Amino acid sequence: MSAEARLAFYALAPGGWRDYVTLLHPPYTLWHLSYVAIVAALAPDWRPDRLALTLVAFFLAVGIGAHALDELNGHPLETRIPDRTLGGLAAVSIAAAIGIGIGGAVVYDRWLLGFVAAGAFIVCAYNLELLGGRFHSDLWFGLAWGSFPLLTAYFAAAERLRWEAVLAAAFAGLSSYAQRRLSTPVRRLRRRVVSVSGTLELEDGTRESVTRETLIAGNEAALRALAAAIVALAVALVVLRA
Repeated sequence: MSAEARLAFYALAPGGWRDYVTLLHPPYTLWHLSYVAIVAALAPDWRPDRLALTLVAFFLAVGIGAHALDELNGHPLETRIPDRTLGGLAAVSIAAAIGIGIGGAVVYDRWLLGFVAAGAFIVCAYNLELLGGRFHSDLWFGLAWGSFPLLTAYFAAAERLRWEAVLAAAFAGLSSYAQRRLSTPVRRLRRRVVSVSGTLELEDGTRESVTRETLIAGNEAALRALAAAIVALAVALVVLRA
């Protein structure tokens, strides 16, 4: 499959195990898991065991569960994974994430149950577009996939919320909002637009063609760079604390 024909820049050729890799949206999953690592490094006490459990829980809920629900809704990535398998993946992974959260609440702090309940609602409300899609907006994406994982991870590590966590949540929410604003037009171009025609006329009289590929390129370059930057920041902070 050519780069231009792919439904996402990270999508592999359809079929077999490649569909399951594509389903994970690897750059974006790593991006959002990085928020968990970043804030765990900002917490007063370094608790790698809690970090590991929180990473596993969010990988199950977001990396697998939320993305399986996305693909179940019309197969936007055109994978060949059967609907029954997608539904099973979503149910099992989200249930496992909830189980980890409940276990953490029992062992560490009962207030974690509030985060678990909120997370279960968010993943279903956003990905299933409940209530007429009111939770499926750019703003909710920033809050649900940026601010919420970060605040949850901080509370799991520190058992309280402090101002640095709130400020970091603003960073995560805004960067996730930027991700959504950049990726939405790219998804439309890749999945729904067949062709684009037009020209740009410069001051010196020269003309440049406007194509589907040129419209995609700038946003995707920014998305790749942002994903790499967020992951690099997370690794740097974890190395610093470890």
